[in-house]
Amino acid sequence: MTAAKDAKAGERIAKVMARAGLCSRRDAERWIAAGRVILNGKLLDTPAVTVGPGDEVRVDGKVLPTADRARLWRFHKPKGLVTTHKDEKGRTTVFDVLPPNLPRVVSIGRLDLTSEGLLLLTNDGDLARAMEHPSRGWVRRYRVRVHGRIEDSALARLKKGVTVDGIRYGAIDAARDTTEGGDSKASKANTWLTVALSEGKNREIRKVMEYLGLTVNRLIRVAYGPFQLGKLDAGGLEEIPAQVVRQQLGDAAPKGLNIKRKRPDGKKTDAEAAGGDEAE
Repeated sequence: MTAAKDAKAGERIAKVMARAGLCSRRDAERWIAAGRVILNGKLLDTPAVTVGPGDEVRVDGKVLPTADRARLWRFHKPKGLVTTHKDEKGRTTVFDVLPPNLPRVVSIGRLDLTSEGLLLLTNDGDLARAMEHPSRGWVRRYRVRVHGRIEDSALARLKKGVTVDGIRYGAIDAARDTTEGGDSKASKANTWLTVALSEGKNREIRKVMEYLGLTVNRLIRVAYGPFQLGKLDAGGLEEIPAQVVRQQLGDAAPKGLNIKRKRPDGKKTDAEAAGGDEAE
């Protein structure tokens, strides 16, 4: 079984290795530089190589595994987890708590350490880029609990965008929901807001609320475009059927969504064995 049979002709070798679930593209380039990759029986010394049908790739002496099709999962991120593969401070990451039989995945967007809620995960970089691209204009929705005195006029101004510390933030739709501990006009009240935005700059909601004199003490993402958190429990993981992803992405859906993959040994994939959507 060759690696290129799992990829369209002419793909860069780092991409093929990443799609096989071994590593990221960047790590693939490092592995090549370290002399761990052999192409058609010859040690590879550069990632500037494309592979096609008939090419054989070996990593650490083993034939590159069959690539999985593009897949997407909903994950309910609890607070206290970092959305990164490696954390320099040694904190627990989202990827540390995922099931061991899950292929290598990347997040679509991020949630910071103390934020909770919907985090989309995929094994396909093309799918991640298609879903994150600004041209898609998907709205991210949050439930946000803030502490402090809320002025409806201030919330209304957010719809026109604001500039905070020299950074321009686009339109934000923020609406008051419920108040805990008294009148929301009082400085001691906690109030729940529903907040919707489409840009999602780093810590945008926290910074904008601080600009309004409010402190965010809980932030839960409940939707990313058409995908909803729903009743998924904290720490819960659920695969989204490929048909649903294709319907939402339309022409922008990666071709890998339509590829039916089988393991080279003929056994069922983890998704098939679990009754998942592997064959769709």
